[in-house]
Amino acid sequence: MTAGTAGRRRALRRILLTRDVHSQRQLAALLGAAGHRVTQATVSRDLDAIGAIKDRTSGGRYTVPEGLVGAVDPATDNGARRAAGRTITDFVESIAASANLVVVRTPPGAAHLVAGAIDHAGLEGVVGTVAGDDTLLVVAAEQIGGAAVASALERMGATR
Repeated sequence: MTAGTAGRRRALRRILLTRDVHSQRQLAALLGAAGHRVTQATVSRDLDAIGAIKDRTSGGRYTVPEGLVGAVDPATDNGARRAAGRTITDFVESIAASANLVVVRTPPGAAHLVAGAIDHAGLEGVVGTVAGDDTLLVVAAEQIGGAAVASALERMGATR
């Protein structure tokens, strides 16, 4: 999964958790407004990937079943990772890696929330974080590298 795919799926999940959406066309338009140009086929694949369903009891609205919200790999879950996944999904706008650094962009005022969640998640290879207002820097161990940590963060957000 590419960084764009994970970011788009986080955006899709945010939309479904905050808006009443009844069609894939509507989702494509909302994703487009959020900067993700997609086709209906891409929306369909993404809905399937995040476990979204069309809830007939709520007038055909797309939802993410409660059991899937916050889902992570049970083999590596420690509670804090689940919380970090939720935080990444809710607040992270982009993730980019360079050497042993990862730059994470958030809305204004949210960087410290994401940094704290990452610090407490106990991710392998994360040495620490430094947060500003809307940007945080994740320092990765040299032997792990920024790209691997960025990928792990993307997966955490995409599987929430």
